[in-house]
Amino acid sequence: MIITIGGLPGTGTTTIAKMVAEKYGLRYVCAGFIFREMAKEMGMDLQEFSRYAEQHKEIDEEVDRRQVEMAKQGNIVLEGRLAAWMLLKNGVKPDLTIWFKAPLEVRAERISKRENIDKEEALKKMVERECSEKKRYKEIYNIDLDDLSIYDLIIDSSKWDVEGVFNIVSSAIDNLKR
Repeated sequence: MIITIGGLPGTGTTTIAKMVAEKYGLRYVCAGFIFREMAKEMGMDLQEFSRYAEQHKEIDEEVDRRQVEMAKQGNIVLEGRLAAWMLLKNGVKPDLTIWFKAPLEVRAERISKRENIDKEEALKKMVERECSEKKRYKEIYNIDLDDLSIYDLIIDSSKWDVEGVFNIVSSAIDNLKR
């Protein structure tokens, strides 16, 4: 089974992807963690590394290459904004593609709590990062992150608590045609 879970920062992708991996005995791989680890290796914070990646497309290409290779092995929950796009572009058909969305203010509040920073600072960093990512993804892959047409399921994660979102996702997985 191959499941992709994507969404903008603060939508709950990491939380739900980990829960899905645990419930269904799947490996969990997060593109964001790969990106963060690469930033750490370069001694940069996320904003610095995002700006750096704008000038060095090999950064995104390496993150995406790693995701595709892992997905080809199967039995995986792949979390990342481009996860579904990368698999489809490389001839790997996921069993289920999911996108989470939530209003900007809700996402900023969640990030501020998670990272223990002021909500305004969280909002500023989030918007800057999203602009950088959208620019890079368009330039490198000609992917528009606002195009949700490839997703099987789109969930506004602000409408339910974590358990509610997890129940929706679990129901979708349990009811897949196989």
